[in-house]
Amino acid sequence: MGNRPEPAVNVLPTIEDRYSRQILFPGIGEEGQRKLLAAHVAIVGCGATGAAVAGLLARAGVGKLTVIDRDYVEWSNLQRQVLFEEEDAAEGLPKAEAARRRLARCNSQTRVYAHVADLVPANIHGLLADAQIILDATDNFETRYLLNDYAVQQNKPWIYAGAVGSYAVTMNILPGKTACLACIFPAPPAGVVETCDTGGILNPAVNLAASLEAAEAMKWMVGARDRMRRTLLSYDVWTNEHSEIDASRPRVQCAVCGQRQFVHLAGQGRPHITLCGRNSVQIHEHARPIDFVELERRLQPHGAVRHNDMLLRFDRGAQRITVFRDGRAIVQGTTDVGLARSLYSRFIGS
Repeated sequence: MGNRPEPAVNVLPTIEDRYSRQILFPGIGEEGQRKLLAAHVAIVGCGATGAAVAGLLARAGVGKLTVIDRDYVEWSNLQRQVLFEEEDAAEGLPKAEAARRRLARCNSQTRVYAHVADLVPANIHGLLADAQIILDATDNFETRYLLNDYAVQQNKPWIYAGAVGSYAVTMNILPGKTACLACIFPAPPAGVVETCDTGGILNPAVNLAASLEAAEAMKWMVGARDRMRRTLLSYDVWTNEHSEIDASRPRVQCAVCGQRQFVHLAGQGRPHITLCGRNSVQIHEHARPIDFVELERRLQPHGAVRHNDMLLRFDRGAQRITVFRDGRAIVQGTTDVGLARSLYSRFIGS
């Protein structure tokens, strides 16, 4: 029979082995790599941009990631949202949790904290307090203005990033040093704003925005802050058109960083029911724990219903109601806020 070799022992690689190519880069080196391992980054939104940037930072060795997302994985996400697989879409897994599971397989030494939540004034301090830098991967300006208020008030850096169609945009906000979001956009864009649900999206545009955002965040984490870009950069990967707007200095009359008026953080005028893209309405005015077993029992006579530990899905006719543990819901199949509220009240409770 002869002597058989002993099976290999599964030993995690050393820092030097795992990140050797990154350590060789002069801008990072061994000291920079150890700073990445000690860093804590919050990523708000885990759709296309958030999934890509989370994957990049986990593989780069960022020690702690907080991932916040209000939504669940759908089949249409798989074309561009690189952390998710067919099984996640079939199960309707919340994106934050699906990301946590996948990132653990990419780098088990990165601690990932998943929060299935809508970032709002009531929870922003609790969710973001420990993060050293905040990365935007949201799909709406309402949340971005909230992030801007919070970051300026708390003197925390954050990076604005977005992608739609073939177009990517990003900007670094370093409170007190650069312009904030409200310096450049004192009010949300007027008129019809294109979204990936109306204008489509190319995954190269997403990955460009995520790559730029990840690179700028890494510069901040390793201390190369003089290398961080001080412009609002936009680039169209299809037409090759690009532009940069100077954002190197705060605007003196800015309501947020100049006059320190944090109306979004105070929740002034914030709606409790919002359009949520893809022919959906989000209802987040009912903050209460949901007993999925009891709710499924009540709903079974009225339509198709199933649940897992994180959400319950109820299909009735053309509408689907997805309910989360905290009472928040997404009503799919309508943009009629009144109809969505009526369905929630009738089947979930007021």
